[in-house]
Amino acid sequence: MRKKIGIGVLLLFILLLIDNLYDYNYIPHKKYTNKDFGILRSFSGIDKDNDGIEDNEDILLSVRDYIKTKPKYKSKYYETGYPNDEFGVCTDVVAFGLKGAGYDLMELVYQDKKEHIEEYPKDQLDKNIDFRRVKNLKIYFKRNAISLTTNIKEYHKWQEGEIVIFQNHIGIISDKRNKKGIPFVIHNANPYQRDYEEDILEQREKEIVGHYRIS
Repeated sequence: MRKKIGIGVLLLFILLLIDNLYDYNYIPHKKYTNKDFGILRSFSGIDKDNDGIEDNEDILLSVRDYIKTKPKYKSKYYETGYPNDEFGVCTDVVAFGLKGAGYDLMELVYQDKKEHIEEYPKDQLDKNIDFRRVKNLKIYFKRNAISLTTNIKEYHKWQEGEIVIFQNHIGIISDKRNKKGIPFVIHNANPYQRDYEEDILEQREKEIVGHYRIS
């Protein structure tokens, strides 16, 4: 009897472990595309850097180029503003994605904060770091980007290359989706993250504070 109970407890532990590993994306989630759900991509028709690639697609391609460098999660200050080594944080995923599409987030945030300092957190204006802080990006995108739904059940309104902001985190919407149609997020959250492209929107739904398109 004790042996059966022990086996039952062990099986329950294994099932809970698998469930947790799945929830935290250590077990890969199957990826679907817009085509699987009959979702039509919405195009802004804007090509900021005139490279022949529409902004949202350009941002996604640039983000994928950035994560190919496998940036290690570490918060540091850089005199160059943009990290120039093997490290990075969540905001750098967005900054490099936008930079590849022709948007210099460092300069954009600096100018907006300088001109509207009263709307930003009360700290010293610092061009090299302000664009790498989520608290500033919340304000910048709210003021300057196109605000979109934060309801993940309206999954067809979430498109690749868009920006999602959580309470203390930020990422780029992927062109991959989970089995419910909810998109994956490309982000850099911590040193223990298994992959940069993860199925996290449902898990962090209550933390979502903004969803934006740059153009």
